[in-house]
Amino acid sequence: MSDNRVPGTVGVIGGGRMGAGIAQVFAVGGAAVSVVESDAAAAEAARTRIAANLDTAVERGKLTEAPAAVLERVTVRTDPRALPSGVELVVEAVPERADLKADVLARAEEAVAPDTVLASNTSSLSIAELGAVLREPGRFLGMHFFNPVPASRLVEVVTAPGTAELTRRRAVGWVRALGKTDVVVRDSPGFATSRLGVLLGLEAIRMLEEGVADAEAIDNAMELGYRHPMGPLRSTDLVGLDVRLAIAEYLHSTLGERFAPPALLRDKVAAGELGRKTGRGFHEWT
Repeated sequence: MSDNRVPGTVGVIGGGRMGAGIAQVFAVGGAAVSVVESDAAAAEAARTRIAANLDTAVERGKLTEAPAAVLERVTVRTDPRALPSGVELVVEAVPERADLKADVLARAEEAVAPDTVLASNTSSLSIAELGAVLREPGRFLGMHFFNPVPASRLVEVVTAPGTAELTRRRAVGWVRALGKTDVVVRDSPGFATSRLGVLLGLEAIRMLEEGVADAEAIDNAMELGYRHPMGPLRSTDLVGLDVRLAIAEYLHSTLGERFAPPALLRDKVAAGELGRKTGRGFHEWT
């Protein structure tokens, strides 16, 4: 039986764009949320980010509760050991580096109760390998949210061979309680979404590199011809070219040459053209 309710208490480690979004949707759902960042300045920036997103949600008619009331349920911290003892779920949302994620998860496990579910928001890294640092890998799985988290309907739930069935059921129930749709996939490089999405994005970059068409035409072809809500180059800009490059390099190392990053992607990352967050990627953003 799925636990179809929002957990009462949630920890989110990492308060960047993804972490702030994850914290926001759980807080809107009624959870008390603790966001853990590396230092006081980063923690306060995370709180400011969540507050701004809540104000935007009100302006767009997506939130009926007062933003201040939601924000009261969010606490920012700088030490994972200060997570509430009764926290039901801890989601790791730090940058896509296996060593960093493993360290964060190991420290989180030390801080929480034995029945707390631990989850990684990784978009491609092996759940089994990340879970190998834990004393109880059965409590661990992937909960891959999508950007922007409040608007996206999907959460990819990724189970490793050691993930307990109860852990999977609880995660699925929480996803559904948030009003989102789960897809459950087996642990594999890139899972289902990143593996397909990155492959399409890399081919679109190669087409641009070869002069087949410009970025606008490539994206319009997929949006209008195949009803994709966003073309592969716009999607890459939204995700961040640096993030997509890191995922592509990992998939290249695990799945082979078809995921080799194009030179154009490397060049843009080296030039600091990272997509929407810097104002320029494959498109101009204001």
